[in-house]
Formats: sequence, structure tokens, C-alpha cells
Amino acid sequence: MSSDSRETPCVVQLAGVGKYYRIYARPRDRLRQLLLGGLSSRRRYYREHWALKNIELSIAPGEVLGVIGRNGAGKSTLLQLVAGTLSANAGKLSVRGRVAALLELGSGFNPDFTGRENVYLNAAILGLSRREIDAAFADIVAFSGLEASIEQPVRTYSSGMTMRLAFSVATHVFPDILIIDEALAVGDGEFARKSFERIMAFKEAGKTILFCSHSLYQVEALCSRAIWLDEGELKADGPPADVTMAYSDFLAARSQPANALPSPQEAQTPAAGAGKARFTGITVAVRPSGDENAPWSERPSLRVTSGKDDIAVHLAFASDPALPPPVVAVCFLGSDGQIISSTSTQLDGLDLDCDAAGRGAARVVFPRFPFLKGNYWVSAFLFCERGIHVYDHVAYAAEISVRQAGLEQGIVALERQWEAEKPGSSAGT
Repeated sequence: MSSDSRETPCVVQLAGVGKYYRIYARPRDRLRQLLLGGLSSRRRYYREHWALKNIELSIAPGEVLGVIGRNGAGKSTLLQLVAGTLSANAGKLSVRGRVAALLELGSGFNPDFTGRENVYLNAAILGLSRREIDAAFADIVAFSGLEASIEQPVRTYSSGMTMRLAFSVATHVFPDILIIDEALAVGDGEFARKSFERIMAFKEAGKTILFCSHSLYQVEALCSRAIWLDEGELKADGPPADVTMAYSDFLAARSQPANALPSPQEAQTPAAGAGKARFTGITVAVRPSGDENAPWSERPSLRVTSGKDDIAVHLAFASDPALPPPVVAVCFLGSDGQIISSTSTQLDGLDLDCDAAGRGAARVVFPRFPFLKGNYWVSAFLFCERGIHVYDHVAYAAEISVRQAGLEQGIVALERQWEAEKPGSSAGT
């Protein structure tokens, strides 16, 4: 990113930054390096694996930077360098302001200390004074919901309780820079909703956020800018839509499906309860186009004629009545798992309604379904009212088998208009 530092001073600046790890072929080589390696600068019992190579990156105040890339691309290493938990082997790194990092939640907790003792320890590590911790302690505990367990050793906590306390501490230090690795919200149900809202509040307050995720949809929805790392190198830097498209093309060329929406593993189906929402029914139906009197046929596997039959997707849901009405999304997947097309009530400007019990439904119709011959799948997502946080996901809700009359090739039939032009005439517009 090029900018005049006098006008918009960067809060994070990396100039030629590189980071390598020592890889030992055998455990004993580590000891040999410790004992003998120092005797000669040429003696080396390891090889260097460069996780980051010559990274040039500037981040301005208030930017929300998405970090994408395959596993092992260097994403976590970059975030740890900015967080200060790792040191670079090459180049120069500068960070201005207080940093809170949600990397491995709870990794810095002492299991033999109580929750209270760990709050004071971790808040102090994050830069708060004793007086500041005293003032924030009650809010930290209340947000975590662990009032009844705060005086117990952390080793007695479940992993979910530890995550909640760590998240609460990290987000109560009022950082200038918030780093989030792979988790937009933590925990289940009500706390997942609270943690998501806390992160969105940081964004709306103009805080700088570094957000690492495999969910390209969330990167596009949340971030103002994105970077793509691969094998330790910066491959792209720019608007999220452009960077995620380049990354998706890269994955497609290697036959690795790039899901633009969270995968089934990322979006676990919650049970009904506080702060939660879930699908209660999904049906997909087909009807001959142009015949409004014809009945809709509802089956898990549908046969559709391309460009002639209508498809309708009906989605019913139940949510916590205290929540705003959710956003419903539908996407079509190819046989290789890649998303071909998607839409949502938010994208199309439809606000849903819920009854007093939190129940609601939506229906979307795709007239004269334009996909060409092939087999496709319908998946559905239930998002929060912002269209980012996932409440529920039903993958492969129905299969659609499309047949066609003509020889047109591809995935979708586009509407078009042909005109015959006289020889020698200029091309029309």
C-alpha cells in the first residue's frame, strides 16, 4: 500500500521482513547444534525453513486487513510477528499502539492459577496496569459469564470456559490493534454472539484489525483490504474481492475447491437457545415454467430442464426471540464442491420477520433455471443480521440434475441478443 506517511502514519510497517525456523532431521541434531554449533559459524545441524520472505507491508490506522492463504503459507507467523510473540530474522518491523491477539486462546494461562489470577497475569502481559485491571475486572468476568468459577483453578475449566475467559481478557484491554486468527467468534450460542458483536464494535470504533481466515466470504464481508500469502511470499494486496478472486483462481487451477462461504466443518449447527438460531426445515421444489397452476414437486433429488423449469427454495428457521431477524442465504455447488452462484436476503434487500417465538421463513424462486446440463447441489446458510456470523449451515440440502435440449456448453446459459450486421459496417454497441 502506498501512502504518504505524513498524512496517514502506519500503525504496522514491515520492510523486507523474513522469518525462518530451524528444522532438525533428528532429535539429537538439536543437542549437537546447541553443544557444537557455536564453535564454528559454518557448522550447522539444521536446515532453514523460511516461513516469510521479504514481506513489504504497511497498515494504516482503522484498516481491517484480511489475511488469506493455504495452510503453511505463513499467515500465523505474520500475525505472531505483529503480536510480538515472534522475532523476525531479517528486515525491519515496527508496530505502534497496544496489541491484543486472539491467536491460541488460553495458551498463556497457568492451569494451577485461579481464573482471577490468570486475568491479572494476562491483562498485565497485554499492558494494563494494576489499577486498570482492578477497574476492568468485574466487566471481564461478567462478559465471560464465569462468575461462579472465577476463584477455581483454570485446570478445572472446560476448553470452552478457558476460551471465553481468554477472549474476554484480550478484548477488554482496549487495544489499538486487534489480531484474530481463524476465529471470528468463540464459544457456543449466546457467547458466540457476544464475541462477534465485540469484534464488530472494534471495527466500528475505527480500530485496526488483522483478520486471518479460510472463509473468503467473511474476509470480503468484514475487511476493507486483503493480502494473500503463499509459501511465505506476498502474492496479492488490494481490495478483498480482487484478492479473494485471485486466490480462488489459484486454488481452482490446483483442483482444490475454494469455498467462498464457510464449510460445513466451520459452521456447526447449534441447538435452540439463547443467542442461537437454526434451520427447522429446508425444501427445494421444481415446477414447469410458465404454468402457475402446475404443482410444485418437492424431492431431495430434482430433475430440471435448463431454461424452462422454475426452482423454489423454502427455508424455515427458529431463533432466539431476543435476536434481530437473521439473514438467509442459498448457494449452488458444482460436483467439485465449488460455489457457482449464491444469494441472500441481505444482498437482495429483503428484511425477514419473526413471530413472538422467533420463528420465521423465507422463499426464493429461480425462474427458468439457467444452469446447463450437470448435477448441482443446494446449500443453505443462516447468518446474523449483518450477514457475517454463521448460526447454522445445511450442506447438500438437495440435489438438482439438469438436462438441456441444445448443445450449449458451459455451466450457465446467459441471456443474449444476436444481431446480423451488414458486411463492412462498424461494430455496434
